[in-house]
Amino acid sequence: MNYKSKLVSFCNELGLDIIGFCSCRIFYELKTFFENRKINGLENEFEEKDIDKRINPLLLMRDGKTIISIAFPYAYDLSQSGNVYFSKYTWGKDYHLVVSYYLKKICDFINTLGGKAIYFVDSNELPERYIAYLCGIGFIGKNNMIITEKYGSYVFLGEIITDLFIEPDEPVMEKCGKCTLCLKTCPTKAINKGESCPNVCLSYITQKKHIEDSWLKKLDGRLFGCDSCQNICPYNKEAELSQIKEFEPYEFMKNVSLDELLNIDNKIFKEKYANTSCGWRGKNILQRNALIYKALKTENMNIDIKSIKSPYVEDYYHRLLKALQL
Repeated sequence: MNYKSKLVSFCNELGLDIIGFCSCRIFYELKTFFENRKINGLENEFEEKDIDKRINPLLLMRDGKTIISIAFPYAYDLSQSGNVYFSKYTWGKDYHLVVSYYLKKICDFINTLGGKAIYFVDSNELPERYIAYLCGIGFIGKNNMIITEKYGSYVFLGEIITDLFIEPDEPVMEKCGKCTLCLKTCPTKAINKGESCPNVCLSYITQKKHIEDSWLKKLDGRLFGCDSCQNICPYNKEAELSQIKEFEPYEFMKNVSLDELLNIDNKIFKEKYANTSCGWRGKNILQRNALIYKALKTENMNIDIKSIKSPYVEDYYHRLLKALQL
């Protein structure tokens, strides 16, 4: 049976048009890379610390034969948001829910073909960008993002491991050439010509639970995510827009109310932001970042301290007061 053509056709029916396949094997070639990250203290709080789990998908499915990688385009609008910046990927419905919904459908279809399948979204051990590269989804650019020919780097990735053998696709080699726009644009040089350091990426900093004082002014209006390296990338200038309806931007995400975020309560958070791709970090992170924006971007701390119910956020309030006095 030609499993590949059947799976590609099924994905196309779902509105997914970038799908690739690679062998389910141990990625021995990545072991030294991850060991060096650990030795040099480059791991962050969101990463799996066990290297064996990162390079061995067979620990997830012992009889796995194929890994399927699928790209989910999310950009509905290539314009920039206002001074209060949320990354484009946060504008629509939480991608963890959306991608899981589609991957489950594909796994169910694989079951009808007589195979077993399990799926993964983001929060797993797998090196998903490397797998996407092996599957021919796109190439890994100098900004360390997967860049697809059709949608640029504005894609989420999802993976499926199956016990069906499916002919692997060919990897796509890097096509950045001599372009270094992303390296020049990165505000913290998290990406560079040497060894990149994601722990100083402003997208990561906006999501950290604890931000050191030295980073507060560097956020420069970013409430969640960064996008600097993506917005400048030539492959994203003409990227096609997403047709996945769940990623259509919420109006409150494109036109952010700073006052609402500064005074956010559990009711507003659950009704709105909990359903977005920035909601998984919780209400306090969003309120904290709004507070940082208010204090350091507008140099205005005219904020009702009574609206801050969290001791965690209140701590940042007092730290910001000191920062304004320096």
